[in-house]
Amino acid sequence: MIIVQTLIQIMVAMFATLSFAILFFAPKDQYLSCTITGAVGWITYYLLSKHGVNIAVASLIATFTLTILSRCLSVIRKVPATIFLVTGIFPLVPGAGIYYTAYYLITKNINMASVKGVETFLVAGAIVLGIIFGFALPQGLFHLCAKKGDVQNCDVRNDDPQNADAKNRKEAYVIYK
Repeated sequence: MIIVQTLIQIMVAMFATLSFAILFFAPKDQYLSCTITGAVGWITYYLLSKHGVNIAVASLIATFTLTILSRCLSVIRKVPATIFLVTGIFPLVPGAGIYYTAYYLITKNINMASVKGVETFLVAGAIVLGIIFGFALPQGLFHLCAKKGDVQNCDVRNDDPQNADAKNRKEAYVIYK
């Protein structure tokens, strides 16, 4: 039963991410990668929260994982990471928390509104921190995700005149076109 629930969670996250990718006009050839990032982010959050991890911490770890995956896919697929990040983060956005905060405010249940509001704020802050931590890692780490020998599709920059043979070594700063 737990496996079935987990599979349903994955499928719904993939469908939601695909819908969001279509809505935001992501390139059609990136739909599968977008759905995978959304599923990985959601299943990370889902499994962590089911094992007793605080939802803000689970959101932080899931967003960090999603950001790392987005950056790896951007190097492999040679597209901006935001294509995968923006669509993949959709399942993690605390929409229900925002709804319930507003609902409790309207029904004048101030205690529950404050509880849900603080919880939503923590989750949103955790999502922001997860993205910041994921983008704080050096870009060179993500070029390890690319295929070896794919240097002809890259622009190798060599700012150090003493490093004349940088095109033949991995120390060069590589930017994908």
